[in-house]
Amino acid sequence: MKVAVLGAGAVGSRAVRQLASTAAVEAVAVADVDPRATERCVAAIDDERVDAAEAGNGWAAGADVGVLATPAGQHRSWAERLLEQGAAVVSTSDDPHDVTALLDLDAEARERGMAVVVGAAFAPGLTDLLAAHAAASFDAVDEVHVAKAGTGGPACARAHHRALRGREVRDWRDGAWMVRRAGSGRELCWFPDPVGAADCYRAAVPDALLLVPAFPGVQRVTGRVGANRRDRLTSWLPMLRRPHPEGATGAARVEVRGRRGTGRDTVVLGALDRPAVAAGAVAALAAVWTVEGRLRRHGAAGMAELVEPLPFLLELARRGVRAAVFEGAGSAP
Repeated sequence: MKVAVLGAGAVGSRAVRQLASTAAVEAVAVADVDPRATERCVAAIDDERVDAAEAGNGWAAGADVGVLATPAGQHRSWAERLLEQGAAVVSTSDDPHDVTALLDLDAEARERGMAVVVGAAFAPGLTDLLAAHAAASFDAVDEVHVAKAGTGGPACARAHHRALRGREVRDWRDGAWMVRRAGSGRELCWFPDPVGAADCYRAAVPDALLLVPAFPGVQRVTGRVGANRRDRLTSWLPMLRRPHPEGATGAARVEVRGRRGTGRDTVVLGALDRPAVAAGAVAALAAVWTVEGRLRRHGAAGMAELVEPLPFLLELARRGVRAAVFEGAGSAP
């Protein structure tokens, strides 16, 4: 298979590295709006199957699938071009506007017999897989609550900053959408060590947009991000500090509540990794599975709808991205 990756930043370069370590991948074309970033990525991986391409209309020529690892804003337009040339799409964007626009491509992707994998990153992405895996142990799922701490590369850090000032945060409650205020809904969430406990708040994240269609009948779906007082107070200002080029250790937590028989139970799963590393692995493996025909269906959807979670999680674990089960229920591990 031939894979084209647009974006040679923290996530894109990690995806390229994962693809280069996959035997089934014959060629990887890498493009970025900054040619120097492309050159650095190709030189760092140093694999004859990885070549540089120009970030223009022909960056994905001949590719079976294109991985979009660029900052938010143009994922829909790039996805349309990929579908027109007969390539499947894997998007890493965590921007609600990008996610909504990509999900609207469902009918076109189905008609073409192609897949558009939306939110194939750390959160969303890995968190969707954890939710689907936890849900398999229930007879019916009532609630799904996602929280994440930490960011990947600079683009991810800026997206996290913007998410805390979003005016229209959409939560799913009692079978309907509710508009909330970003930065509200403080909740103490426990993540795998060494991240531990962190205050998390509502934010403009796409978790509910992707998870509600995956769990028919679910009553509540929420998404929160970890933030301190400085993060919240400065969310309306430009970032005061330059983002870390790859981000520090991050974590994700997924809490699923539902019914087993006549009783109710809660399952909490978590993951600990550098978000860019985990996101790159998820995106790369999603691209491979797409070409190999291992998705559940064609169309545009999130990971929870398109991917069988357990085999995917096992392969991620083999690649070094592991999940953890929290003992007990509620907020504490």
